[in-house]
Amino acid sequence: MKAFLILEDGTIFEGTSIGSAKEVISEIVFNTSMTGYLEILTDPSYAGQAVAMTYPLIGNYGICSEDKESGRPWLDGYIVRELSRIPSNFRSEDTIQHFLQQYDIPGISGIDTRALTKILREKGTMNGMITTNVYGDLAEPISRMKKYQVSGVVRRVSCKEKYVLNPKDSLNCGKRVALLDLGEKKNIARSLLQRGCQVTVFPCDASAEEILAESPDGIMLSNGPGDPKENREIIQEIQKLYKSDIPIFAICLGHQLMALANGADTYKLKYGHRGGNHPVKDLTTGRVYISSQNHGYAVDAKSLDPEIATPAFVNVNDGTNEGLIYKGKNIFTVQYHPEACPGPQDSRYLFDRFMEMMGGIK
Repeated sequence: MKAFLILEDGTIFEGTSIGSAKEVISEIVFNTSMTGYLEILTDPSYAGQAVAMTYPLIGNYGICSEDKESGRPWLDGYIVRELSRIPSNFRSEDTIQHFLQQYDIPGISGIDTRALTKILREKGTMNGMITTNVYGDLAEPISRMKKYQVSGVVRRVSCKEKYVLNPKDSLNCGKRVALLDLGEKKNIARSLLQRGCQVTVFPCDASAEEILAESPDGIMLSNGPGDPKENREIIQEIQKLYKSDIPIFAICLGHQLMALANGADTYKLKYGHRGGNHPVKDLTTGRVYISSQNHGYAVDAKSLDPEIATPAFVNVNDGTNEGLIYKGKNIFTVQYHPEACPGPQDSRYLFDRFMEMMGGIK
């Protein structure tokens, strides 16, 4: 079945429908990862967006459920150059085509994703439509596209009630960590469990009082989707957590919300950072890490009060802020994903730093 990707600037790409045949309007973004497409499909940070993969062949190792970052995919649509319909992998349990159909997610294959990526890099992230309908006049669909906004996505993807995760070795249950689920990737909790932590996961609307009542040894603020400034109520609760003197480690959206809670500003990037190959420099050691990233907003380093926080990491490509250390507090935050494995795994030491802040492994 024919399908079309229509951008709000009037550009049309014609391809083949994959997944659901329903029509969807979404924010169109691109990801430069060569592998890890299932992790991308199930990353809650993509809620409200349709993702174009720059790597030309997607799906060749199928669907491996243990690699999922959440229980289901959250993106609105999926865009690829070529879809492998016959996966070859001893771990494969399904195909992408069936996976998308199962969760009613539309997609399109057979389009020039290089041309699409160049448009988004030159003009910036824009809205678009994936559809199987043929429009003779684009005025009406473009009008709908321009009205679309990504909103309410953190509450959509967050868990609805608190739950507890225990390490496999219950005798080695050490530190107790409160994890605020803003769109949490499961590997964050896994990374803590591997270090013997008991993890209590809280929904995004949990109050600071509810979290502190658990007397955690440390607090994690997770990644998540959307514009950080939209989360006014959550920011107010994070301000209370900041004052608690409990060690805090924040990733991605959590990093942005902690900055906003302390008077800094955030802004939307032209086309964001999404992929497994972004170089990040540690400003203390000068060492550069290859990181996994997925965000469309950044903290404005110039808006930081130097008496509150100082930059800890910087993006080597464009100089944007990638992490902060808060003065006089056991708090540090990063924009990238140390729990992810984009090839290198050397950013995992940040979880060990968090453990040290909490007093080490019992």
